Amino acid sequence: MTTTPTPIAHVVLVAPEIAGNTGNAIRLCANSGAHLHLVEPLGFSLEDKLLRRAGLDYHDLATMSVHASLDAALLAIGSSTYIAFSSRSTTRFDHIPIELSDVLVFGCERAGLDQSALDDPRCVAIAMLPMRPGNRSLNLGNSVAVAVYDRWRRLDFVGSATDLSPVLGHGLTTEELPLAPFDS
Repeated sequence: MTTTPTPIAHVVLVAPEIAGNTGNAIRLCANSGAHLHLVEPLGFSLEDKLLRRAGLDYHDLATMSVHASLDAALLAIGSSTYIAFSSRSTTRFDHIPIELSDVLVFGCERAGLDQSALDDPRCVAIAMLPMRPGNRSLNLGNSVAVAVYDRWRRLDFVGSATDLSPVLGHGLTTEELPLAPFDS
């Protein structure tokens, strides 16, 4: 019997609106060992072509769950605490201590998390990702990637390949790619 490894993180996207961002998160979670939780309503169908394109063939490799609410997601995860991400925060993510039980929670692309999620007693911190002055926000998919990889770095990249040289040929892929016309 095969056991599922403990995820390096539980990532919750509350009411995501853009299929491509969620597809990118699916691919990220598959490659990092994080468990992705989507909270309804979703702004797209899980069969959406853009979701599939962004996630490529990683849908079968990712651990993903869909929940009716943030409460239902936290109950299913079995966590009593979470770190919320918000452009309205003044606390940098890398300044927040993270416990293994902490869940990483992100809001929808247009509005972010609502105030009730930020005020919830289970929210132990509200984190922001630094940006240049005058810019509105980071892309949701990019924000999730920054947070998950920082979390994984803090865990010393547990579960990753330890010696990548025999695995990786060129670039950031383990796939054997045919030569392009400009390669010869």
